[in-house]
Amino acid sequence: MSTAKTKTCIALALAALSMAASGCTSYQPAPRAFHEATIQPYRMDSGDRLRVTVFEQPGLSGTFTVDQAGYVAFPLVGQVPARGHTLPELESAIAQKLRGGYLRDPDVTIEVDRYRSVFIMGEVGQAGQYSYVPGMTVQNAIAVAGGFSPRAQQGSADITRKVNGKIVTGRVPISDPVIAGDTIYVRERLF
Repeated sequence: MSTAKTKTCIALALAALSMAASGCTSYQPAPRAFHEATIQPYRMDSGDRLRVTVFEQPGLSGTFTVDQAGYVAFPLVGQVPARGHTLPELESAIAQKLRGGYLRDPDVTIEVDRYRSVFIMGEVGQAGQYSYVPGMTVQNAIAVAGGFSPRAQQGSADITRKVNGKIVTGRVPISDPVIAGDTIYVRERLF
């Protein structure tokens, strides 16, 4: 092979290696707010199913789902905004609306009956939508999805989550906690 061809081959190989390496470095670790979201009080969103109890009012107590618009349709008072609110904030909002001509001093308690799902994609046994369980880690979620595929990068995963109203993606170790609504992506290892 001629010297010119050899230099061209080396230059192409270095360019390809450079592009591959830049693809690896373009993805940044998760920002601080991303991790802080896991220790904040739970905030409701579409898909959460809530068990609402109004003390001594069995007709008002029941299970309600946060709809796609982020509201809970509650008897007597209608649509109550739930998206982005904590459970105590929603308890207070429903109690306040019930005080407006329906009950004198309503005692409202709310529990999450079923959390919104997590989504697991990429190099796992069975990608899909799975139930969230409080305390779940990335590793637990991957186990629920059938474990890692033979080509999976097993040390970390990418999580996409809503933080302060914005969609943020970051790479985290598999020991990191997951929150309801997260999308987990397991990457293919390079070698």
